[in-house]
Amino acid sequence: MSAALSVLHGVFGYPAFRGPQEAIVDHVIAGGDALVLMPTGGGKSLCYQVPAIVRQQQGRGVTIVVSPLIALMHDQVGALHEAGVDAAFLNSTLDWEQTQDVELRLQTGAITLLYAAPERLTTPRFLGLLDDLYQQGHLSLFAIDEAHCVSQWGHDFRPEYRALSILHERYAGVPRIALTATADALTRADIIERLRLEEAQLFISSFDRPNIRYTIVEKKDATTQLLRFIEREHAGDAGVVYCQSRKRVEELAATLVEAGIAALPYHAGLPADVRQQNQNRFLREEGIVMVATIAFGMGIDKPDVRFVGHVDMPKNIEGYYQETGRAGRDGLAADAWMAYGLQDVVNQRRMIDESPAGEEFKQGLRGKLDALLGLAEATDCRRVRLLAYFGEASEPCGNCDNCLHPPEVWDATDCARKLLSTIYRVHQSSGIGFGTGHIMDVLRGKKTEKVEQFGHDKISTFGIGAEFTEPQLRAVLRQLLATGAVGLHKVLLESGHSFDTLCLTDASRTVLRGEVPVRLRASTAAASGRDRKRRSPAGTLPAAAANLGQDAQVRFINLKAWRAEVAREHGLPAYVIFHDATLAAIAQLQPRTLADLQGISGMGAKKLEAYGADVLRVCGG
Repeated sequence: MSAALSVLHGVFGYPAFRGPQEAIVDHVIAGGDALVLMPTGGGKSLCYQVPAIVRQQQGRGVTIVVSPLIALMHDQVGALHEAGVDAAFLNSTLDWEQTQDVELRLQTGAITLLYAAPERLTTPRFLGLLDDLYQQGHLSLFAIDEAHCVSQWGHDFRPEYRALSILHERYAGVPRIALTATADALTRADIIERLRLEEAQLFISSFDRPNIRYTIVEKKDATTQLLRFIEREHAGDAGVVYCQSRKRVEELAATLVEAGIAALPYHAGLPADVRQQNQNRFLREEGIVMVATIAFGMGIDKPDVRFVGHVDMPKNIEGYYQETGRAGRDGLAADAWMAYGLQDVVNQRRMIDESPAGEEFKQGLRGKLDALLGLAEATDCRRVRLLAYFGEASEPCGNCDNCLHPPEVWDATDCARKLLSTIYRVHQSSGIGFGTGHIMDVLRGKKTEKVEQFGHDKISTFGIGAEFTEPQLRAVLRQLLATGAVGLHKVLLESGHSFDTLCLTDASRTVLRGEVPVRLRASTAAASGRDRKRRSPAGTLPAAAANLGQDAQVRFINLKAWRAEVAREHGLPAYVIFHDATLAAIAQLQPRTLADLQGISGMGAKKLEAYGADVLRVCGG
């Protein structure tokens, strides 16, 4: 058995590497640099933790892990301690005495993995520690987690990551592994350039998460739609719901609580202690729904998140993929649900246009937004579109909303031409632009006070779209905005307020001439889950134990109760002690001896020694 496999079995309790893990681990152990793209839940941490342990056993010293979040450091170090690995972190939660203790252990070779934020790593004091280790030959490996943060094109750009180029310049010969779950070709190139990884071997796993079902619905009343989705399909489950604004987070969390759902808010405007308390509850308790801005989620390792919802559209596919990827890390069935509407397109376009960035950068952002809009408007397989964005070819999945319930499609080309003509005639008539509501009133022939005031009931396009419903017109306008065939022009009022008006663009011409067909789904607003049975109320067994027999389910429930006590004593999330899948395997096996527990996935040597007797007692062995 190789040293890497020995560590995988003995320390982490896993029978075999998954996918490209073994090739990555062997490459890094041999001293090679690597850039690893692996989806959330794919086992990225093992790709540097196993080499760190093996290289430390070979006398090469400590591995430095660059991690962007304090909470993530705490949980990962706690999990390593549970597995019997000497690990530590240096961050602002430590007092001076604790910091000195960690530094002393680092200098004496007592630490295998040390976690630190990029801001700390580049301080003179920390670099002095690294210099000493380097000169002694005791600096083994640098692991840069969430590496997309280094790129201006990434969805979580952090300027502090740019300074990590110093690792290549200052510590030549020390291998580096950079890891991320999401990076398109542009972001990958930026990571390679910024971190000086030109000689690194690139490992790209499949981006497919087959256990996640993607559903995008037309936004009508997002709150009601979300409530219906949770109550029908995920009652009692842990989930994350993303909102664009802090105010929306707090309002939606309160609404969910009123509906009897255990929900908590999370955004950067909350006091730090409240954010930490809410995050701890989400990680440590079952069935919590976190309603959050994008400030929440990076590095969250909770395996049993059963759904991720979006009531507002993200900025790009990378953000969408990263956020939805927090569902179903345990490999069991999970949902990615999003409500999407015209205002989402308007808001995202406005944020890009009003950005102080240069025009070239804005064009890059618009391209990324267009890809996400294309995914939202798609009438074919969502997964095929999503994977194609990351350069991966695939076949229709049979497990997204479009595959399960192919939408009815109608030819909206005539409607689009009439809509564009009305925007043109209204502007030509008055010399100014108008917003969505007014254009639709003119098109449908509604004689409102405003329509008559400007004389728009006299123009040639008044009423030529009377056969189209308002939802149909909104859907057409949404796609025209998404494809750039309609633009937005901001009008600033004397009061300081502003509003958006619709205008034609260069791309309008081909639609007006009928050269570009416009085909739309008839409706996407129907409730999802038509193919699923209504789920049982809160309190049912987790998905990992759903197929156990009655006696095994009793053992599973008892094991969960015991695990919760241990987790509370250790101040860790329950899944750090054992995942649900490990408990289910134990319950199914009904072990009688410690030997029976050997070989169960997730039962490493240290955990067998620490918990084996208690597990047998709980199982009645």
